[in-house]
Amino acid sequence: MTWAFNQALEAPEIRNDPAKRAALQAVDIKQWFGRMPWSRGHSPLSLVPDYEDYVFDQWEHGVFDDFWKQVGIYAEGSYDRFSDVPIVWMSSWYDPYPRTATGNYLALSKRKRSPQRLILGPWTHGNNHETFAGDVDFGPAAQLAGNVAPDLLTLRMHWFDRWLKGAKNEVDAEPAVRIFVMGGGTGRKNAAGRMDHGGQWRAEKQWPLVATVLTPFYLHGDGGLSQTTPTADAQPRSYTYDPRDPVPTIGGTVTSGQPVMVGGAFDNRSLDQRADVLVFQTAPLDRDVELTGAIEAELWIASNQPDTDFTIKLLDVYPPNADYPHGYAMNLTDGILRCRYRDAWERPSLLTPGQVYRIKVSAFPTSNLFKRGHRIRLDVSSSNFPHFDLNLNTGAPEGGGREMRVASNRVFVDKEHASHVVLPLIRRT
Repeated sequence: MTWAFNQALEAPEIRNDPAKRAALQAVDIKQWFGRMPWSRGHSPLSLVPDYEDYVFDQWEHGVFDDFWKQVGIYAEGSYDRFSDVPIVWMSSWYDPYPRTATGNYLALSKRKRSPQRLILGPWTHGNNHETFAGDVDFGPAAQLAGNVAPDLLTLRMHWFDRWLKGAKNEVDAEPAVRIFVMGGGTGRKNAAGRMDHGGQWRAEKQWPLVATVLTPFYLHGDGGLSQTTPTADAQPRSYTYDPRDPVPTIGGTVTSGQPVMVGGAFDNRSLDQRADVLVFQTAPLDRDVELTGAIEAELWIASNQPDTDFTIKLLDVYPPNADYPHGYAMNLTDGILRCRYRDAWERPSLLTPGQVYRIKVSAFPTSNLFKRGHRIRLDVSSSNFPHFDLNLNTGAPEGGGREMRVASNRVFVDKEHASHVVLPLIRRT
């Protein structure tokens, strides 16, 4: 919606009509996001019907059907039709597309003979020239220019010179995978006022990394997060989710979100006090721990409504220091599942209120070094708005519901229903 709104300001019918342009510029889109649900003809884009249709056509297609299974949208369904040519897949940890890049790289590396390369930086979408994402700085090593390549243009030119002109250059010697591992900084404010998180580039042979050990960390009733399995008598954690008062988006894999939201890493401590956010975290780490790879949580849940959402967010929790006397809870990645799609994206199935279900919530991949003394934290809730659409908890089709209900949601944390998150630990000799 925010992308469409900003693009609509440049549409010919708006640019060439001073009255319409003034009217659209006067729209308070932030205020609109506080007054959902919307409908066609009653949205921030009602002045520009083509752009409004663009948004609602997608919003109303909640089911994964032929609308989405088009070549150019659904890459996974078209892998066998991809040309067998050398490809560089490049994305970043605070970009909406790292799962796309890693998925395509992995699939085509197996299907094609031509070289496939993967580059993943710490940036927001398209900002590989910057050292920071949001309120967090990763140091001068974070930039693509001067680290991965002299600059982006040179990186591209060398690639095309090699594969289109047959030039003999350094491309053949480049590693298959280059990732930026975030973390290792001072945790203090730098000269620009951003938190110094640090990080470094690393060459790898493949994705997922060879040293990956997928490790379950269990959610406990006391808010703990550990490799110890929960007890049999642990009681579920409960909260209410009211779509009229959703958990606000604070950074993340957001692009084109201005002026409503901004992507990147920020301090998320303010969410600790919300009754609709369940916080699970490890004890302070006794050694450095690296997590690199995809993140997925398996949750045992129940709700009193026919549909609701469950969200996860992974964070690096800093201990207090002089600049951040209360610590710093840095968001790394997040994900969401609409429960009606728990079994299949193509076949929605509403919940039976009160029944216990096992669901899987996937987050985007990430790479972070948690320093000794830090905590690994997982937040569980039912909203992250306006990054993700509100679930009105009624089971109504997306983009068409009007009624809102409050959902009473539970997350089970006992031995029989051992909710956990699978973390990609990197173990090296």
